[in-house]
Amino acid sequence: MGEFEGKVVFITGAAKGQGKAVALAFAKEGADIIAFDLAKPITYPRYNSTTSQDLENLKVEIEKLGRKCVVYGGDVRVEKDLEEAAKKGVKELGKIDILFANAGICAYAFADEMTENEWDTMIDINLKGGWLSAKACIPYMKENKSGVIIFNSSVGGLRGMRRLSHYAASKWGLVGLTKSLAIELAPYNVRVVSLHPTGVNTPMNDGLAEMEGKTPEEIAEASAGNLLPVPWIEPEDVANSVLFIASDKAKYIDGSQFVLDAGLLTR
Repeated sequence: MGEFEGKVVFITGAAKGQGKAVALAFAKEGADIIAFDLAKPITYPRYNSTTSQDLENLKVEIEKLGRKCVVYGGDVRVEKDLEEAAKKGVKELGKIDILFANAGICAYAFADEMTENEWDTMIDINLKGGWLSAKACIPYMKENKSGVIIFNSSVGGLRGMRRLSHYAASKWGLVGLTKSLAIELAPYNVRVVSLHPTGVNTPMNDGLAEMEGKTPEEIAEASAGNLLPVPWIEPEDVANSVLFIASDKAKYIDGSQFVLDAGLLTR
């Protein structure tokens, strides 16, 4: 029996990268998955987006592991999409135990050169999307008097970053959201934690490199600069941390920041 047998996990940005790794890791440990992703192109940033086929492929992989998977193509900026996904997931799987609010974007621009639309899109997806994801799941967690909410922030949520002011602002915002929700939800036995990875080897990193005309390694070094001799960590490293935070081993970790930075913030 897996560690998360009988649990239901709602994951945004589930079709690729960190979200997919986390979905598969939970499924291997016995959890059923509600997989939410936009699954269509976006105008900003202009790197490769997920597709509906990516979501379906994830569903197939999870079902091969003997678990159930409910997929939903929607936008984390749209409250109705998240509410409908949660409702559909609960109808088919019975509850929501864990939320990994992972959907996010990243793009470079100096603060005085980016457009208002670029700023708004970054904040809306990364921060507002996190809040709306939690808002959709919280009623079910309150009803069960149990739950774990994990926001995927970044090392950029704990320090400033050149040409990433809008990104850093969105990720710092998740820290404030984490701490505030932890206070509000503790009476319902719902924990809230923000996760802060260094650069991760995902299609997003490849997309940023293509936009900048650099290699993924150069992007990782410029964005991060880890203390340990690695250019980045892998999605599976993030998944291992998410599973730990969501487990009973971390049952007293609440309202805090879990740093997975390969030593970056020690520099």
